[in-house]
Amino acid sequence: MEVSLTTPALLFPAISLLLLAYTNRFLTIAGLIRSLHKQYKELPDPNIKAQIANLRKRVNLIKNMQLSGIASLLLCVVSMFAIYENWQMFGSIIFGISLVLLMLSLILSIIEIQISVKALNIHLSDIEKD
Repeated sequence: MEVSLTTPALLFPAISLLLLAYTNRFLTIAGLIRSLHKQYKELPDPNIKAQIANLRKRVNLIKNMQLSGIASLLLCVVSMFAIYENWQMFGSIIFGISLVLLMLSLILSIIEIQISVKALNIHLSDIEKD
């Protein structure tokens, strides 16, 4: 398949929006961690400690999601440069790697969402018991 200069450029808006969403998730979780940390310092509670451990796992996943997304964007730019220089095969291979990194980022996002939903279900189960 022939990859033109505009093909990698099609991913720019998608990757940019993904990175924005990932950053918003990160900032929300960071705020929650700070709040829970403050609560834990005032009144140590094993539940808060468990929530912080869960959030730590999610923050690490988001970090890896962001790294994969940024690497994908970077490789899109490298791919465009290679195609611009008429290095079609190299550009196509780099673009393929970029797509794989984007898929990895999305898979990590699915895992992070699953962890988030599981944590919320545990949190809501207290209400259902009452």
